[in-house]
Amino acid sequence: MSDKILFIYDGECPFCNHFAQLLELKSALPEFEILDGRKNLALLSELFNQGYDLNKGAILISNENIRHGADAINWICSQIKEPSDSLIEVLRIIFTSNKRTNFLFPFLLWGRRFLLTLKGKVWQPVSENNQFF
Repeated sequence: MSDKILFIYDGECPFCNHFAQLLELKSALPEFEILDGRKNLALLSELFNQGYDLNKGAILISNENIRHGADAINWICSQIKEPSDSLIEVLRIIFTSNKRTNFLFPFLLWGRRFLLTLKGKVWQPVSENNQFF
């Protein structure tokens, strides 16, 4: 069983992109890899066909378990023990609570959609068969 953690995010979303970069650089999570879903459409299509839509949140694969959206953010923040960045620490504190994560997550999705619309990027649905990007 692999200890690798794969975090798939939307590279066009400024929030998602910044969060993914912070996680990669400052979270101190072992065996952590980030992938821009828009550049990995074959994998994204496979996950989409299993019911994991990147437009409904980031996708996290760890030890063959798939977490999606609020669950992915909650799980990953709960795994960060000693962040080397104050923003990651704040996010860790906020998103380790399942209740807070589930409450805030719809607002994050709305903000993502708003910013992608401003950038002229399509945010509905993402798969290999629908290459809007």
